[in-house]
Amino acid sequence: MARHHGQDSRGPSQRQLRVGETVRKELSDILTRGELSDPDLDGVIVTIPEVRMTPDLRLATCLVMPLGGKNADKVEKALNRSAKYLRGLVSRRLTMKYMPDLRFVLDTRFDDDDRIESLLHSPDVAKDLENDEGEES
Repeated sequence: MARHHGQDSRGPSQRQLRVGETVRKELSDILTRGELSDPDLDGVIVTIPEVRMTPDLRLATCLVMPLGGKNADKVEKALNRSAKYLRGLVSRRLTMKYMPDLRFVLDTRFDDDDRIESLLHSPDVAKDLENDEGEES
């Protein structure tokens, strides 16, 4: 009987993290060296903070953000247009049984953090927190 290796709430495996970091490093090197010639990416510095791998290592979701956040949608579309070419460049640098397909998604974690921070400091939430503290006493 086959074992079930579901990722439930445990998070990514050590292998997923290692492969994701390796793919991230190679993509960063390719973009830094300017090996990709796309008019939408000319003169744009792209940061790749994280690459998330699926459990079967067949799909790599690359979180990207252009420096300063300018033209983020345009950069994301350009990278997704060039995904197959980038996959070929990365596959020449790595030795893997299967080279994962690349998907580029904007990294909105910092924007989400700012939004949550502003919500926590809003007057409505402060009022609720004061009411909760008054009931506990």
